[in-house]
Amino acid sequence: MKVSQIINQRRPLWQELESLCETLTEKNGASKLSPDQVTRFTTLYRGACADLALAEAYQLPPNTVSYLHRLIARSHNRLYRSKRYQWDTWFDKVFIQTPAQIFQDSAVQIAMAVFWILFFISIFLAYEKSVWPDFATQVMGANAVSSMETNFENFDGRSWGQNNFMANFYIINNGSIGLFCFIMMLFVIPGFMTLSYNAVFLGCAFGIMLRCDSPDASRNFFNFVTAHGPLELTAIALSAGAGLRIGVSWWVTGGNNRFDNLIKTARDTIPIAMCAVILFVLAAFVEAFISPHPETSIPWFVKAIVATVTSGMLMFYFVVLGFPRDVMEAAR
Repeated sequence: MKVSQIINQRRPLWQELESLCETLTEKNGASKLSPDQVTRFTTLYRGACADLALAEAYQLPPNTVSYLHRLIARSHNRLYRSKRYQWDTWFDKVFIQTPAQIFQDSAVQIAMAVFWILFFISIFLAYEKSVWPDFATQVMGANAVSSMETNFENFDGRSWGQNNFMANFYIINNGSIGLFCFIMMLFVIPGFMTLSYNAVFLGCAFGIMLRCDSPDASRNFFNFVTAHGPLELTAIALSAGAGLRIGVSWWVTGGNNRFDNLIKTARDTIPIAMCAVILFVLAAFVEAFISPHPETSIPWFVKAIVATVTSGMLMFYFVVLGFPRDVMEAAR
């Protein structure tokens, strides 16, 4: 068959594909095509790809090869173009699916319970000397205990430039704690040891400053930690819960292939990890720009209001929005 005959035979199909591309280029063009036309478009696209391969193999005229290149590129962009961002899908994912997933995740529940129970027990043991007199010293060391009391005797705040620097420092420092808990939880047992240590150490610090002999140091400590405490501590526990979920998936596969189950679980755990990241960032900015101010510039009750509001937001997002809706509807 002559080249001219091949081109004349295929040209109507190319023109039909070009016409469909024109329709798709129009506003809401995809909705103007029937299901049969969409199927026809994909068939013509595959045919044009095959025609281009043959045109290059049989060295058809350069203008024909160039035309097919442009047609296929245009058709490819129409076929695989990115979808418009769907705000309703985003809202459903962020405010319905994610809090429900976190609320019902047993790994997150376990990590939260371990962290907060050990945290409050450590506060009590460090504060009440009659129960375990050397608890704080055994956990933190004598030097760390004494340095904590002296470090908060003076609380003069920081400059704006220092706050900017410290915001970045807090993001890296606090995020590294969460990342370490997350990584260690991939191995489960070491993860529980790491999470427990952080909970006990932080709780011990709170207990020490509650019973501190220096009223100024104690007041300055709680003036500093009150505002950002709920965000930062919750983020640590969330990080551990995300790591535990992935670590358990390696052993509890539900009959699936171990590696495939691990990959799927890691993908499903991304919302939990992202919540922890967001909380770490928010805590860093509060810790940098609100927490360091002395009571003369930002009174303690203002920081207490910040802590109350953030705690309420956390409870609303993770508990109220996360509570199973079928249970709520059944209760009605």
